[in-house]
Amino acid sequence: MASLPTPPPDPQDDPAAYVGLTAEEAERQAGKRGWTTVRTLQPGAMITMEFLVGRINFEVTDGRVTRGWKG
Repeated sequence: MASLPTPPPDPQDDPAAYVGLTAEEAERQAGKRGWTTVRTLQPGAMITMEFLVGRINFEVTDGRVTRGWKG
């Protein structure tokens, strides 16, 4: 049986560092720092809870990031 591939590690980046940035600037910086997927959400949005390696999530209020987390 073949072994399962090991996914690459997430970027060594603190999601909280994006708080206060505009959604556009946060997405641009996340891409430069190695995140493969950026998900922007409104506060209280219903989301799936599966963990995706390489994804960073931003909760955005009035165009600014208010929360960031991995997965």
